Amino acid sequence: MADTMKYLETLMRETHKPEAEVMAQAFQTGVRQMWRERILGRYLRGQITRKKAVKLAGLDWVELAERQHKAMMEDLAWAMEN
Repeated sequence: MADTMKYLETLMRETHKPEAEVMAQAFQTGVRQMWRERILGRYLRGQITRKKAVKLAGLDWVELAERQHKAMMEDLAWAMEN
């Protein structure tokens, strides 16, 4: 909690914005991130199509999720061989 307060104070100081505005922006950013993670998870589990994931989360995020998933699967396959 102390770190969070430090972050908040630093953001307020560096952006010259009031606490309420910084908090509102942080909330919006967090909700967007949670939404994007949910969409990408659904895509990687095969619950929605790639096209829909791109529409909802954006191509860059879908491609990043695909690269990360591929790397994780390669690491898992390597671990299972050893």
